[in-house]
Amino acid sequence: MGLREIKKQQTRTAIADAALGLFLEHGFDQVTVAEVARHAGVSTNTVFNYFPTKEDLFFDRQAEVENHLAALVRDRAPGTCPVAAVRDDLLSALRQDHPMLGLQPGAPAFWRTIRDSPALRAREREIGERVEAALATALAEHPLSATPGDTDDPLPLLVAGAIAGTHRAALRELQRRIMSGEPPAPARDTVARVAVQAFDLLCSGLHAGGDRTQMSHEPAVPQ
Repeated sequence: MGLREIKKQQTRTAIADAALGLFLEHGFDQVTVAEVARHAGVSTNTVFNYFPTKEDLFFDRQAEVENHLAALVRDRAPGTCPVAAVRDDLLSALRQDHPMLGLQPGAPAFWRTIRDSPALRAREREIGERVEAALATALAEHPLSATPGDTDDPLPLLVAGAIAGTHRAALRELQRRIMSGEPPAPARDTVARVAVQAFDLLCSGLHAGGDRTQMSHEPAVPQ
């Protein structure tokens, strides 16, 4: 990465960090883009050059989130069930206390900011829809039904909804437990256990009567 790109990334990070601090302190709807610009030491136009909308300032990593499940499906080892690929990635993130799961001390404030803003809740729903659409595209690249090449086959879209919905529900249950005051470790372990059960039910249904070797290994639940 060249010096110009490094500086651009540094500017983008500085703007996003300044925005998040203001949003968490004052609420998303109470902070203007001009205030973010002043706090970051840049012009309002510069902010919009990096973040087309105010919501993009809050969800500054949404592109990564939207494509994450699809990338797991595309990059999975040959013969691996797509459900298992998503399941194992979630369990790995739980074992590592990945920051994006919300196991860090500042997570409740982040979630409360979303809860208190209709605009952020709407954007969160849009991100979820894009996750499913990207995942459906990835699944369609490796047909799941007996009619490969059928561009009108709705199965990838329906399976994507089931996988993404289960993944989203696991994260929301983790959020609910943390927000209610449960310590991160037991919350993580409970969610990991039930996520294994839920994803394995999906995987079993997807391969019912077919090749069950795609569920070849038992996932390691965080201890």
